[in-house]
Amino acid sequence: MDIQLKIIDRQGEFHEYEIPSDCGLNLMELCKSAELGVEGICGGMALCGSCMIYIDQGPELPGVGEDEEKMLDTLMHVRKNSRLACQIKISEKINGLQFTIAPNQ
Repeated sequence: MDIQLKIIDRQGEFHEYEIPSDCGLNLMELCKSAELGVEGICGGMALCGSCMIYIDQGPELPGVGEDEEKMLDTLMHVRKNSRLACQIKISEKINGLQFTIAPNQ
């Protein structure tokens, strides 16, 4: 099954993607491969915060893990809806998700 994702990049441009739910990627990896300006310096270990996003709408996501919460506590531009894209796996559970890529740290 393909899932629908909507992404607003740092320039405010809207992008829509249809991705196989079994692709094995996380949102950070998708943003990097789509060249949306996400660095992912730490490789998805929740250690750098360069992939912070704002969840705009869509299904309820799994809760924030301890490592993600610690990293979010250290970042600028954090909001109530902030998450690290590297910690959200692409699966059927996130079908219809819309998010905005946060400003660079």
